Amino acid sequence: MEETIKNTLVAERKQSYERYKDSGVEWLGGIPEHWECIRMKRLYRDHSEKNFPNAELLSVTQNQGVVPRSWVENRMVMPSGALEAFKLIKEGDFAISLRSFEGGLEYCHYTGIISPAYTVLKKNRSDLSEQFYKYLFKSFSFISELQTSVVGIREGKNISYPELSYSFLPVPSIEEQTAIAKFLDDKTAKIDQAIGIKEQQIALLKERKQILIHKAVTRGLDDNVKLKDSGVEWIGEIPEHWEVKKLFGLCQFIRGNSTFSKDELLNNGQYVALQYGKTYKVDEVDDKFNFYVNDEFYKDSQIVNRGDTIFISTSETIEDLGHSAFYNRNDLGLLGGEQMMLKPNIEKIHGHYLYFSSKVFSKELRKFATGIKVFRFNINDLKTIYIAVPPLSEQKEISEYIETASQKIETAISIKQQEIEKLKEYKSSLINSVVTGKVKVC
Repeated sequence: MEETIKNTLVAERKQSYERYKDSGVEWLGGIPEHWECIRMKRLYRDHSEKNFPNAELLSVTQNQGVVPRSWVENRMVMPSGALEAFKLIKEGDFAISLRSFEGGLEYCHYTGIISPAYTVLKKNRSDLSEQFYKYLFKSFSFISELQTSVVGIREGKNISYPELSYSFLPVPSIEEQTAIAKFLDDKTAKIDQAIGIKEQQIALLKERKQILIHKAVTRGLDDNVKLKDSGVEWIGEIPEHWEVKKLFGLCQFIRGNSTFSKDELLNNGQYVALQYGKTYKVDEVDDKFNFYVNDEFYKDSQIVNRGDTIFISTSETIEDLGHSAFYNRNDLGLLGGEQMMLKPNIEKIHGHYLYFSSKVFSKELRKFATGIKVFRFNINDLKTIYIAVPPLSEQKEISEYIETASQKIETAISIKQQEIEKLKEYKSSLINSVVTGKVKVC
């Protein structure tokens, strides 16, 4: 499917209109000779209609457009302010969001009300296809034009519609707008389908990696080894010569309490800064992790060394709770807040083996989760966790095996991710070329 898409896009890029004219607009450049170029204020108006408190609450999102709040994760909390002041928006209207300067204008799929912080745009003419302008308003050329209408620095960036309304927009005939929108609906759906397939492949690769780790740290590498019941439900059967032990006694437990924030992180410094907002995004803190602080944050009790495992102990989602990262650097790190650290007793447990075990038992930590909006577990919960413990020499063998096998899977995932990015680039380029008239499709 991907090769077919590429061939289709190459062929379509060769098609162009017979005659072009200079639009006189930098972001548009040349447009087909028969297209109009009209100021936005003649096509769309700022519409503010209020006092509909019983209408459905909608959210303005960059990925989904304007949709019911129930569709959007973490948007179930009632908004602040009187609903009478919220603005009515109808299907086919557009919203200027607080992040429109990054991602374009948002198409409204439903009728309801949105926060008064947003601007609602309603068309002034009947010969405008909402579907055509839905693509135009998300094209990267139009987004570059939005940058010129940004106001506010200290108080936060926003789009000024009085400024934006003087921008020029391309206006093909309504028949051509409809044909272009239909073409893009078809092509983007095929690209999205190809992306979806690759995302499913990535999910399967990640699942395979998790299964590989689980099997290695509970069964070992010998498929013929004699097994016994571990006595722990999540571990199941283990090799007969292995033991089952609590983490307490295998390692030292440290609660993070360093006070550095994201704004205080440096590109270079004396200590690697293991700040919560950064560590929960990675599985390994290696030389590519470039966040630092200097001596003013130093604490003996918060030092992180190679072989330590860092846990996320607080999270807004239950899935991220207990996420672990392996410290794989020779220089010293400092542990930030909302995290816990395991320092392995190297005479009893191999650091990398402990980390790989954490990728399995982290799910057990969710059973201790407390909270509603924010979930957390405490250090005493961590101490009660059991793991399967082979002899030290076997721990090292298992760790080396997992590391090698995992790297192959990560390489495969990386290739799929690169392919997805290329497809997204193809999609973005196609939309931009078609809605600005650089490619003829009808």
